[in-house]
Parts: sequence; C-alpha cells; structure tokens
Amino acid sequence: MGKVEREDDRSHLATEPEMSLPKIAVTMGDPAGIGPEVCLHLLQNKEVAEQCVPIIFGDKVVLEQAADQCNLPEPEKYIGGLAEADGPCVLDIGAIGLGDFETGKVNAATGRAGFAYVENAIDAALGGQVAGVTTGPLNKEALRAAEISFPGHTEIFAEKTHAQRFCMMQYSSEVRCVFATTHVPYSEVPTLLTTERILDVLELGAQAMRRIRGHEPKIGVLGLNPHAGEHGLFGDEEARIITPAIDAARKKGFDVEGPIPPDTAFIPAKRRVTDFFVCMYHDQGHIPLKALAFDNAVNTTLGLPIIRTSVDHGTALDIAGQGKAKPNSLFEAVKLALKFI
Repeated sequence: MGKVEREDDRSHLATEPEMSLPKIAVTMGDPAGIGPEVCLHLLQNKEVAEQCVPIIFGDKVVLEQAADQCNLPEPEKYIGGLAEADGPCVLDIGAIGLGDFETGKVNAATGRAGFAYVENAIDAALGGQVAGVTTGPLNKEALRAAEISFPGHTEIFAEKTHAQRFCMMQYSSEVRCVFATTHVPYSEVPTLLTTERILDVLELGAQAMRRIRGHEPKIGVLGLNPHAGEHGLFGDEEARIITPAIDAARKKGFDVEGPIPPDTAFIPAKRRVTDFFVCMYHDQGHIPLKALAFDNAVNTTLGLPIIRTSVDHGTALDIAGQGKAKPNSLFEAVKLALKFI
C-alpha cells in the first residue's frame, strides 16, 4: 500500500498551478525511534505548511501509536498517491506492523521499514513527484540487523541516485562543516584522504553556500594532525595532501585559509568570518557543531541530482515514545531543503 512508482516523465509538473507549494517528502525514520514523534510535530507546524506541502513517508499504524504514546494529535490526512497531497499528510507505505517491533528497541524489521521509506522518497524525487527529501533518523544497528549494508543516509542516497561525487554538509547558524570522510574508523582516515577528494568536498561546499547565502564563501580547511602537523613534526598529511588541495583551490579562485589547527578552528572569532569548514573526518566537525547547535543543526548531502536534507540527531531510542523529543532539527531541515529549490 502506498508504494511509489518511479516516474521519469516530468511533463505532468507543467500542469500544476503556477503558485502551488513545493512538495517535500519527509521520511519517518526508524519506527522504534523518535522519528514518528517529530513527524507528528511537523504535521502541526503552521509555518512549514505555509511554505511547502510536507508528506510523511511512513506507516499509519506507527504514527497513530506514537500519537497515543506522546499525547499528540494524530495525522489528519492519509493519501494513497502523491497527486492527492494538497497539504500536510501521510503516505502510508505499509512497511511494518505494530506486532513487528517494540518502541525503543533495535529491530531488523524497523531497519527494513526505515530503508523502505527512504527508497520510496528517493524514487519520488527522481521522478519529479516531490521537490526534495528530508529524512528522519535511521538506526545503524537496525540497518545492520536487516542486512542492509549502507552505514547511513549519505551512502544510500549517493548509490541510489548514482552520484559521481558527493559529501555531507552539517549546517547551522553557528557553524557549517563539510567532510572529506564520514562513517569510517578513525584508523582508516589517513589512507582515505586525497588531494582530489578534499578539493571535491571544498567545491561542493562552495556551490551550496553560494546557493544559500548568495555570495562567494570564505572557506577554512582544517589539518588532520595536532597543530596541523607542526611542519611535519606530528604527521605529514598536511604537506602531502591537504596543502596541495588548498593551493589548487586558490588557483581556481576560492577564498581559502588553511591548514588550520583543529583545536583553534572553531573559536568564535574564526566562526564569524568563515562560511564553512572542510573537515577531514566525522568527529572533527560533528563535535563542535553539536556542542554549539544540537537542537537546530541540519545534515544535507551535496552533489546529488535531488535535494536531500536531514535531522542532525539519531533515533534516541532511550526517549522514544515518551513525548520528550524536540522537533526543531526536523523543522530546520525542511526549511533548508526549500532554500535549495
């Protein structure tokens, strides 16, 4: 029920009213986590409804259960096809039943369901049925239990859309970061860094910031090692890999500073004059960003043929179903998706 068929013919878009609001597919995330709860909040958000048509790709029974658990209003409208969406609503994918999982518990069934919501949303975006996709949180353990090999959304979207080059951007009003590597063990980071990869990430970040902010960005590139290597005393990746990428970027006309020692990159004075930072690995940028803007940060995947933004938090199984989840990140993720349209 609710399965989205891929449409490659976009001619039907021309028949829509000129002033119609863009449709944004919002995946419910792992059914056992806080995704259903924050989606219920989104459906009640009047500010978002004035800017777009949010369509929850999820399961009716799960959302109704979450509404009961969290004392929130149930969704007012369910649809069987995207053409029916004219306001906040739910596309019932029918991927899981209430007897298949327990709220707050890792489960292979929820991993499969969360993945199904994402696949359907990607197909809808590629077919021109929605203007963009905003994703709720998936649980990596549940994905693995379901034998789904992707480590996260970024990799799912890249493969399903056949993106040639892509990267993660973490966005907030306080700080913005793009990442040369993401979901890999720290021990593998030095072997995965290349001058070409760092330059690709820098260019993708610059394209995104031009779109969002409307000017040429000031870019900071972090070193990998303590004190950015201290001229080779603590590692040579800066000299061999990172500095050549910075030099190449400057030759292309980018305004770049670096390599910046990671421990001083995010001080207030530096953040005020830097549009975004190029980080070498996951925690290098996620730690300062979540310390500064945990409730409002947004994750987006750059380099895709479709728009994809996401909440910047996990499934929070420890508080799922208790009415404690804050929906701010989901609200901001939908708003950021609209800036890319």
